[in-house]
Amino acid sequence: MNFFKIFLGSCLGAALGLVLICLVGFGILASVASFSDNNSKTPLDKTSFLEIRADKIVPERTDNVQSSRFSFKSDKTIGLSDLLACIHHAGEDPKIKGLLYRSTYSSMGAATATALHESLLAFKKTGKPIYAYSDVFSEGSYYIASAADKIMLNPNGIVEMKGYGALIPFFKDFLDKVGIKFDIYYAGQYKSATESFRLNKMSAQNREQTKEYLEDLFKIHLEGISASRNIPVDQLRKITNEYLVKSPEDAMHYKLVDTLGYLDDLYQLLQHDLNTGKTEKPAIVTVSRYFETPGIKPLVTNTTDKVAVVYAEGEIVDGEGSYGNIGSMKYSRILRKLRLDDKVKAVVLRVNSPGGSSLASDNILHEVDLIKKAGKPVVVSMGDYAASGGYYIACHADSIFAQNNTITGSIGVFFMIPNASTLLNDKLGIHFDTVTTGRFATAFTAVLPWSSEEGVIAQQETDRIYDRFLTVVSEGRKQSKDDIHKIAQGRVWTGVRAKNNGLVDDIGSLPDAISCAARMAKMTTFKTSEYPIPKEPLIKMIEEFTNPDNSNNEDIALKKYLKSWYPIMSYLKNMDQVYYKPLMRMPFTFSTNN
Repeated sequence: MNFFKIFLGSCLGAALGLVLICLVGFGILASVASFSDNNSKTPLDKTSFLEIRADKIVPERTDNVQSSRFSFKSDKTIGLSDLLACIHHAGEDPKIKGLLYRSTYSSMGAATATALHESLLAFKKTGKPIYAYSDVFSEGSYYIASAADKIMLNPNGIVEMKGYGALIPFFKDFLDKVGIKFDIYYAGQYKSATESFRLNKMSAQNREQTKEYLEDLFKIHLEGISASRNIPVDQLRKITNEYLVKSPEDAMHYKLVDTLGYLDDLYQLLQHDLNTGKTEKPAIVTVSRYFETPGIKPLVTNTTDKVAVVYAEGEIVDGEGSYGNIGSMKYSRILRKLRLDDKVKAVVLRVNSPGGSSLASDNILHEVDLIKKAGKPVVVSMGDYAASGGYYIACHADSIFAQNNTITGSIGVFFMIPNASTLLNDKLGIHFDTVTTGRFATAFTAVLPWSSEEGVIAQQETDRIYDRFLTVVSEGRKQSKDDIHKIAQGRVWTGVRAKNNGLVDDIGSLPDAISCAARMAKMTTFKTSEYPIPKEPLIKMIEEFTNPDNSNNEDIALKKYLKSWYPIMSYLKNMDQVYYKPLMRMPFTFSTNN
């Protein structure tokens, strides 16, 4: 009887395995076929509107994002620089009649949203129309939409105009109730990353800096809308402060939108512009499809000299890392390759990172220093964030560019470890005993209370790394450590304030940084090469599928359903990176979705 059970069980397992292999095989074949179709590089066959969506992830580098392990889609996730290139090319493309912006909310950071907003304004100068439509415009989505010639809102929709706000969770009381204490050590009175675990409300210093940078970001936000819609900034402030837009009619009254209508009403407007005389849905091309047409990013072929652009986006982590973060081994290898490549004459490091591991940050900076030592200029371009560890890897550049609403600084360090001894001993009845060969053999654990001596050692290590941080910035910015300390202490600055205090050199975009790097390398003709080099969707899918420790599916689900809450949940989910190591990181990130 046991024989037949084992035999039948084995047969069933083999059958299920065969079915799974077939499903994956069919998926791979579909992916190959779809990828072949999507990479045909064929031009548009008829006049179309280019559709821009901002409610999906817009990475710095195309396809430098996590993908579902079982996803067989081959559509590219277009990065910011390629998105802007598509918009620029569309302005000169006779097959593109105009742009259509459709988004309910914006998943972009403030600097990314501003870059897109300014790109739309530049497109308008070609004389081609821009239409914007949504059922609901969030604060960030409306900022981008305000650049349009005509904004249409669903007759039952709303334009959210409430202003910027920070909503920060605090867990100390909860942790006390369950019996978990965090041993926390930090350097810098503005270093707020640990406050959620040691306080029940914001410190005075954190409240001060948060109020400051939110006001800076909101001022830029209002000024952009004001210029596009010809509405005074004071009037926009009044609208937000008094919450005057409660209905679609209010949005019309205050000239935030031009007309109310449904999607078919929008299509009629587009068909009118196309002059086709048809009433069905007009020809609309997505950015991912349009990116495959020839000529979006023309190559300079009469030179071998290159400016290498390295996109460093996401959390800075030890080891190889994965898509969407900055693994020290991976990025050190990229920078080392560029240093040894005689065709690369200059490097631009595009940083969009809230920081992370102090050790990983230092390893990456070391490679940056070696590039400079080899005689190649290094220029940094900052995106939404270049804070804490993100600033650390940038601070030795020959020149640093930020945008007005870049979040940078946060020069500080923290170290924290959970202490679950109360939970284990008093709540669960679990006890630990020890046998050691030295006083510190079982020190710095999460299951035993820390001695005062362990606390002193942890604080000394935190202070040592903070002092190293000050030294590194002092050397890079050619200021005294005392002067750097005055603007450090974990304090966050916007780009415009960072220029005033000397943490950055100039306000400018990625193309500005590339031009600067070329001038420093004394090049008049050059081409750019971009890193990391994205892998084909099929190869990427296989890598995700064969990595048993990959948590991409979980992250993708969190991003999809939590939206603006994702940064908080991601921070908690990755708390294991905090334990036992000092970090250079901001607590949470800020997006234009409110």
